[in-house]
Amino acid sequence: MKSEVRERPVVFDDGSSTTLESWGDSGPVMLCVHGIASSRRAWTRLGERLQGEFRVFAYDQRGHGDRAASGGPMTLDRSVRDLETVAAALPAKVHVLLGHSWGGAVAVLGGRALAPPRVVAVDPMLRVPAGTFDAEYVDDLRETLALEPVAKESAIRAMYAGSDPVDVAGKLHAMLPMSIGPLEALGRDNGAEHGLWDIRESVVDYPVKLLVCAAGEDSVMSPDDLAFVRARGGPNVEVRVFEGHGHNLQRTAFDAFVDAVRAFA
Repeated sequence: MKSEVRERPVVFDDGSSTTLESWGDSGPVMLCVHGIASSRRAWTRLGERLQGEFRVFAYDQRGHGDRAASGGPMTLDRSVRDLETVAAALPAKVHVLLGHSWGGAVAVLGGRALAPPRVVAVDPMLRVPAGTFDAEYVDDLRETLALEPVAKESAIRAMYAGSDPVDVAGKLHAMLPMSIGPLEALGRDNGAEHGLWDIRESVVDYPVKLLVCAAGEDSVMSPDDLAFVRARGGPNVEVRVFEGHGHNLQRTAFDAFVDAVRAFA
């Protein structure tokens, strides 16, 4: 069931701003954090499915969505401070903090800062091996993001042909206004090409309940990363591998993903 779109701006502590969108009027608060080349609209299908059970909120991270041209550093520390600002603007304490990919890394770090009862990290970027960030996350999008609007829309639709129409609309919202600059900055500001993007230690003896939803194929988590989480996460950490599904499992395994979130939350 579709809900009325409710949006409002939230101003970060450096004067930059984001757009916060919400679904549902009752239930515990779920705050969602999108990944690279996505936006708050990546969570529309989830918000529409869970409204009534949760009050679902999502916002645009820096350089993405409505604020694709916004400035400021793209460090993970900055991302967590932005998350804290958004959380403080919500009507109640966050009950479930959920993030995908880059947003999954932000959620894992933010879970320590906000201490919500539940954190869900969807194929999170806990570690980027040296020399791989540009090749994996930037170069493939460089040509598409440089296209003129009409050609760009056609290219995006072709990339996500066969996806749910709501998810396609979400990718168009994210990618049409976007340039390659924020993605380059995300790697540069976090030293990713030099192997400095490594937050695995933040999972050790994790202080709140954490569900790691790992892709069964084409995961950004290596087998060693997954083994580290299982061995060092502690009793609060649960790992579920979605066999046969890749990095965007929250889209391709949507029903199973929603069931997993419901059971965990």
